[in-house]
Amino acid sequence: METPDAMSKLPRRAWPVRDAKSLGRALRDYRVAAGLTQVQLSSMIGVDRPYLSELEGGKETEQLRRLFAAFKALDLKLYLQKESGEPD
Repeated sequence: METPDAMSKLPRRAWPVRDAKSLGRALRDYRVAAGLTQVQLSSMIGVDRPYLSELEGGKETEQLRRLFAAFKALDLKLYLQKESGEPD
């Protein structure tokens, strides 16, 4: 499903995720680069498309708020990177 042109637009290095907004942006960009619609991805992962849309829009759920608060309390940074990606 991935197209070489679309995947080349993504950063080769790990994508920093600091909050729900940056998580949503990363999710959307990786989904688009993979050539998937929201309907396709939501079906693949077993959620409704509106929920996926909210995630991509950066909606902060209570679970995400707590998760990012825990990362901050532990002085942790979260990064996303494609499994098949080579680190720079």
